[in-house]
Amino acid sequence: MRLRRERPDDARPGVTVVIPCYRYGRFLVDAVAAVLDQHDVEARVVIVDDASPDDSAAVARRIADADPRVSVIVHAANAGHIATYNDGLAAVTTEFVSLVSADDLVAPGALGRAARLMLAEPRVGMVYGLPLEFGGEGAPPPVPRSRRSTWTIWPGQEWIGLSCRRGRSFILSPEVVMRTEAMRSVGPYNPALPHSGDLEYWLRTAARWDVGRVNGPVQALYRVHSANMHLTSFATMELDLLHRALAFRTLGAPGTREALADAGAMVARAHRAIAREALLLAQRELDRGGDPAAACGLFRVAGEVRRSSLRGRRGRAVVRRLRRAEVGGEPAIAQRSLEAGRRQLDRIRWTVWRYAGVS
Repeated sequence: MRLRRERPDDARPGVTVVIPCYRYGRFLVDAVAAVLDQHDVEARVVIVDDASPDDSAAVARRIADADPRVSVIVHAANAGHIATYNDGLAAVTTEFVSLVSADDLVAPGALGRAARLMLAEPRVGMVYGLPLEFGGEGAPPPVPRSRRSTWTIWPGQEWIGLSCRRGRSFILSPEVVMRTEAMRSVGPYNPALPHSGDLEYWLRTAARWDVGRVNGPVQALYRVHSANMHLTSFATMELDLLHRALAFRTLGAPGTREALADAGAMVARAHRAIAREALLLAQRELDRGGDPAAACGLFRVAGEVRRSSLRGRRGRAVVRRLRRAEVGGEPAIAQRSLEAGRRQLDRIRWTVWRYAGVS
């Protein structure tokens, strides 16, 4: 890992933002404006409407008619979000590219900051940064404070190693900008992983390219609302954990494992971390007096990801807690105190991630 100051650059590189859209026409005007208002890059937008039943396609066409920098692809039939991503990415011709959902926003200056890092670091294939969440259908987006930025650059395998150690992604998604050459070398999103496709894509990218992060300023605004895909189509933690395990298996797949020094060990490390997290979540559910059925589900997930984890210390601890809950026993004072300590650790990890991009 290297940390360095941002290097100024007068270049105005071309950056295309692909905006997949399904029933999000009400957000399109703001999403496109956030891209085209980026004054330090030559910005382009490709809107891909996935056969929305509302007026999304009509809104997209009106925007494109008013600005030649915007183009539109409309699916005749609903193809799903992975196909929508891939169709938009295939249409990119600029040097850099970003994929941003229609309900999210690119932060002011974000595209230029990411592009400058990649112009200065030819081995970096993707750049991410700090996403800022905001909520509500009609809520105005926050105005990010202007901050000085620094850059962190990881060798790709080092970044993968950090991700495997935690068994998770450090990236929310809209904050990523990629080198188009890197995107082409990695190939399309995997339709077999509709829930963890982003994580799998970042892993495949890092197997071939270095990874950069813009530290300091907000790079994207992530809207949280009732129609978010992760709150509707993919609502349970069990599913999230299982799909994360599938995403990490790509490290051992042909075409990726050849680029890594020890792909098998990386996959095993990630699966250990995911199984450990599933058991910890089960413990936490029981320690706060939650739903034993939810804890059982998480316990099963740990076994599916890594069977031997059930025989370890955490697995045995979950079994003891489940037995206590089955006979109507309330969590002991020590259990509730332990959960309070874990919440403090969550806050520390969140703070570390916010500033460092990994945790």
